[in-house]
Amino acid sequence: MFTIGDFAQYGRVSARMLRHYDAIGLLRPARTDPVSGYRFYEAAQLARLNRIIALKDLGFSLQQVGAILAEEVSVPELRGMLRLRQAELEAARTAADARLAQVEARLRTIESEGRMSADDVVVKRTGTVLLAELSGTAASYGPEDIGPVITPLYAELCRLLETAGVTPAGPGLAYYEDVPEPSGGSRRPAEGSDGKDAIVVHAGMVITEEALAKAGATVGDASGRPGTPAATGLGFDVVTLPGLDGAATVVHRGPMSRILPTAQNLAHWIDANGYRSAGYARELYLECPPDQEKWVTEIQEPVVRA
Repeated sequence: MFTIGDFAQYGRVSARMLRHYDAIGLLRPARTDPVSGYRFYEAAQLARLNRIIALKDLGFSLQQVGAILAEEVSVPELRGMLRLRQAELEAARTAADARLAQVEARLRTIESEGRMSADDVVVKRTGTVLLAELSGTAASYGPEDIGPVITPLYAELCRLLETAGVTPAGPGLAYYEDVPEPSGGSRRPAEGSDGKDAIVVHAGMVITEEALAKAGATVGDASGRPGTPAATGLGFDVVTLPGLDGAATVVHRGPMSRILPTAQNLAHWIDANGYRSAGYARELYLECPPDQEKWVTEIQEPVVRA
C-alpha cells in the first residue's frame, strides 16, 4: 500500500485533491488508520484515478464524473469523449498545449491498463556525482507544472556552462525535493508529505572538479557538504549529489510530458515486489536529441523494502 503522499506522486495529483475525492466519495482510500486518520491506497486504484482526471479534463463536473464511473464507462467511450474535447482545444492550441499533453498521457495510461509492456525494472545503486545546477520551484509534481520550470532552467544552465567554458562530463540529471518549511515553530506533519504541493526542481549537468577549476569557479566547501548546492561565481551552483543505496530504475522513451504510464508501471512493480518509495524519482537524461520522441530517460526511484 502507498501513503497518500506516495499515491499522489504516482497519480501526479495533489494530496489535497485526493482528500477531497475521499470526502465526496469519488475515490475512497483502501484503508484509513483508525488512530492517526492517515489514508493508504493500493496501486490498483490508479486506474480509477486516471479515469477521474481524464473525465475532469474533458470538462465534466465531479458529480458528473461520479455518475459516469458508476456506469463503468469503457475505454472506447473515453476515447470518443477525449477526441471531442481535443477538437474544441484546437482553436486555442498554443495556450492549451501543456494541458493537452496531460490529457493524452492519461489516455495512454488508461489504454495500457491490463496489458502494460513488461518494462525492465532494475534495482541498483547509483554513484555520487558532481553537478552544475540551477533550481526553481514548480507548483506541483505534475508534468504540466514541471515542464515550464525545468525547460528554461536547462536552457540557461547550458548557456552558462558554455560561457564559462565548462564542458559537461555526463548526461543531465534532474532531482526534486519538497519546498523547505519556514524555520521556527513545530507542528505535526500534515498527511501527504509536508502538506504543500510545490516542489523544488533541480536541473543539473554532470561535470568534473577539473573543469570547474579551469573555469575559475569559487566553489568553497561544497565538496564537504554532500547534497548542499554552493555558488560558483559563474551564475550556476554546484552540488555533490550522493548516490542512492537502492533505486528502482526503468527506461522511459519519448517526451517527459508522457512520463505518466512509465511512472505508474514502475509504481505497480514496486508495489508487487515488496518495496516502497523513499523519495522523489530522479531523471537521468541519457539521450536528448531535438526530436523529443527520440528522448531516452532513466527514471531512478529511491526504494527500500516495505
